Amino acid sequence: MRSRVMYIEDKSTGLVGPARIGRVTFSKTGRTIYYGGKEFRSLKGGYKANYYEVESGNHFWITGPKRNGGDALYATHVAPQIDDDVREEYWREIRGRGGDALV
Repeated sequence: MRSRVMYIEDKSTGLVGPARIGRVTFSKTGRTIYYGGKEFRSLKGGYKANYYEVESGNHFWITGPKRNGGDALYATHVAPQIDDDVREEYWREIRGRGGDALV
């Protein structure tokens, strides 16, 4: 399965929710995303979310992280948690910053 670092924001409680930066994997077709032991499928439209978690039905905004850090769909103040296993890659490869940003 192919994988990628992505921005994952929980939209189950409203327009702004808790967010993470983490490595997701994709199904062979690319229609299903796997992260944190959960399975996400496309909503095929929607105005505040683009995926839903299969087991709970909760909505999520999942997208590639932006170089400028403005990943949230509706808020500029969302500070995502960054998974330890992607922290260095996120800051160096995506945000283009050196070691001082890794803290």
